[in-house]
Amino acid sequence: MEAFRTVESGLSDAPASWLVTGAAGFIGSHLIERLLLLGQKVVGLDDFSTGYRENLDAVLAAAAGKGEFTFIEGDVRALEDCRRAVVGVDYVFHEAALGSVPRSLEDPLLTNAVNIDGFVNMLVAARDAGVRRFVYAASSSTYGDHPGLPKVEDEIGKPLSPYAVTKYVNELYADVFNRAYGLDCVGLRYFNVFGPRQDPEGAYAAVIPRWFGELVAGRTCQINGDGETSRDFCFIDNVVQANLLAATVTDPAALNQVYNIAFGGRTTLNELYYGIRDLLSPGLPVLAQAEPEYGEFREGDVRHSQADIGKAAHLLGYAPEYDVNEGLARTAAWFLAQPQA
Repeated sequence: MEAFRTVESGLSDAPASWLVTGAAGFIGSHLIERLLLLGQKVVGLDDFSTGYRENLDAVLAAAAGKGEFTFIEGDVRALEDCRRAVVGVDYVFHEAALGSVPRSLEDPLLTNAVNIDGFVNMLVAARDAGVRRFVYAASSSTYGDHPGLPKVEDEIGKPLSPYAVTKYVNELYADVFNRAYGLDCVGLRYFNVFGPRQDPEGAYAAVIPRWFGELVAGRTCQINGDGETSRDFCFIDNVVQANLLAATVTDPAALNQVYNIAFGGRTTLNELYYGIRDLLSPGLPVLAQAEPEYGEFREGDVRHSQADIGKAAHLLGYAPEYDVNEGLARTAAWFLAQPQA
């Protein structure tokens, strides 16, 4: 954590200008909150297709009186919106994307338009505006069918979904824009990020917020498969740390790279379910004996995923502060504090 504390101190002493795309989303809103608390000037870009105004309201309340925030309602698929957002910006955090493997299987055209066309628009806008650093959300889905564990950055397999294709193409475009135009880019392959403000509703909700939401509402959770599928779940504060480190790292060897961002562990869906249930049951005793239902394995899913985070530790100074248990505890506290319908 020493490298991260040094970065935070440096930013507080010398504020910069930042653009966060996907500003009203889960990860984007947490990045904005941390930047504002550090006294930075922040521009947020979002079209509210998957983000929420209440996320921005929560950020501005948490960071009241700190930093400077400007919001632009716009679409990364529109180059003019991207150009407007990067004016005077030093650093870009590109978080805007259409997530979800199942959604990409149902609508590959929309996934491609947002995740590839939108990505190239942001690269062009950042290049033309002279942005110092372009940090973007890559994905562990890029590993595809490669069976090796833990996952290391230079060994990937064939993509298993249109979403995975788009995130790999992002990496290729970022590399080309560095080689062709000199734009410094850093890609962060997120592994199953979770935490407060993550959307629990809808067909494409991630498993952790969905189960928190269902259990709090007294509904039965469904596990796809036998529950022994495993993931490297990563608490949101670890992701915020990685982004700030990637944006400010000065070692040339650390630039124009792709990094795994995770905790480096593995949790099965069965372990996850009972962990969430047991965190909620003291406040909701009716959940003490709640059991899940089991369904079919989900198309496009990999069986196991775990990250080797050694590269990020070595080149960025990344040191995840929160393991899955601490992250779940903090997430449970947030869900229990929310007004129930």
